Amino acid sequence: MPTVDLNADLAEGCGADIPLIGRISSANIACAVHAGSIADMKTAVQAALRNGVRIGAHPGYPDRENFGRSDMRLSRDDLAACLNYQLGALDALCRAEGAVLSYVKPHGAMYNLAARDRETAAWIADTVYRFNPALKLMALSGSLLLQAGVERGLGVISEVFADRRYLPDGTLVPRSRADAQVQSDDEAVAQVLQMVGKGCVNTVGGGTVAVQADSICLHGDGAHALDFADKIKAALSANGISVRAV
Repeated sequence: MPTVDLNADLAEGCGADIPLIGRISSANIACAVHAGSIADMKTAVQAALRNGVRIGAHPGYPDRENFGRSDMRLSRDDLAACLNYQLGALDALCRAEGAVLSYVKPHGAMYNLAARDRETAAWIADTVYRFNPALKLMALSGSLLLQAGVERGLGVISEVFADRRYLPDGTLVPRSRADAQVQSDDEAVAQVLQMVGKGCVNTVGGGTVAVQADSICLHGDGAHALDFADKIKAALSANGISVRAV
């Protein structure tokens, strides 16, 4: 039976973490820098462990005012320090609970910059490798960050988005645009089935672009995230696709 991973960003203070974690197979746990708190991190780790959900770090820029969505061009040393600080904190909490940190998925502006900027992508991949070469790197399908992870010798997880629209080059439509989000649940479910089943996604302005759907991101903010997760899981099951970590 075909399988796909479902991931969600947690520990960001959005309130739906505990029920959502029972619906996913991978938890991207924020590291109390772009959002959330140490208590949120610990609660998410414990819930992931109870539910058998894979744990990943979700580090972002130190930009709480803008939820980590402002582009911050950090130097190589500052970016490495920012990442090591966050990875070290979550890894320590995981070890204290008897859990294992398995992968890294950058957040927000860091994720998007690394998708298109070769230097930033290489710096992130190198920092993750130096921290722990056994960690996998989760990145946007077809992105430079995914490529940099492979080149540095990391295992990689190719990610697609259930509720975001795509540009013809395979990058996400910027959040500053009115058409960045897929507004209809039915359309989002259809997009998921297209990406998983056909290996492509519709782009704004017409056409399609190839994607590799190892993992599907569900945004975890708000009660609607729970209904959305249920709809996607039901649609995958109805099409003979099981949900589990890669």
